[in-house]
Amino acid sequence: MGVTAQPAAGPHPIYVAVGGNLPGPGGSTVAQTFAEAAAWLGTVGVESVERSSLYVSPAWPPSDQPDYINAVWQIEPGGSSAPGSAGALMELLHAVESRFGRQREGAAANAPRTLDLDLIDYRGQVSAGPPILPHPRMDTRAFVLLPLAEIAPGWRHPVTRRTVADLVAALPPDHGCVRLDPGNQA
Repeated sequence: MGVTAQPAAGPHPIYVAVGGNLPGPGGSTVAQTFAEAAAWLGTVGVESVERSSLYVSPAWPPSDQPDYINAVWQIEPGGSSAPGSAGALMELLHAVESRFGRQREGAAANAPRTLDLDLIDYRGQVSAGPPILPHPRMDTRAFVLLPLAEIAPGWRHPVTRRTVADLVAALPPDHGCVRLDPGNQA
């Protein structure tokens, strides 16, 4: 079990990176799967406070699999049935992935998926895990940083204290992540 550092005083939201590149159960689009997953989370006391636009990015590492659709959600657990810790929330997120067709057992790293929910920041906590907080690769991923900057322009990395704008500026120019037009939300 990792050591957890508590954030400085003040409100610290929870952010989840959302992604997928395969149709969901029943052939739903990735965007429909996202909406259904957010609605299901609401039934267990986890509300989406804010959701970014959808972004499209190529699969990594480069392959012939479909492009990914990505977003970031700010969520807030509430009520007696909601998870009360980062670990409990991560377990719930994995259960949601499974509910919406995510295959983890036997799946290769970077395999295509119907739904991927990554806990990227839990109230500013820093933890060696599980889960590792903040997400260990979030600060180099355009598909996390661009939607995060959209909904949380004042966000700072809990370890490095770099702003999301600074992290976005440090991305390579060929990152390939593009915001989808609201009329074309995959």
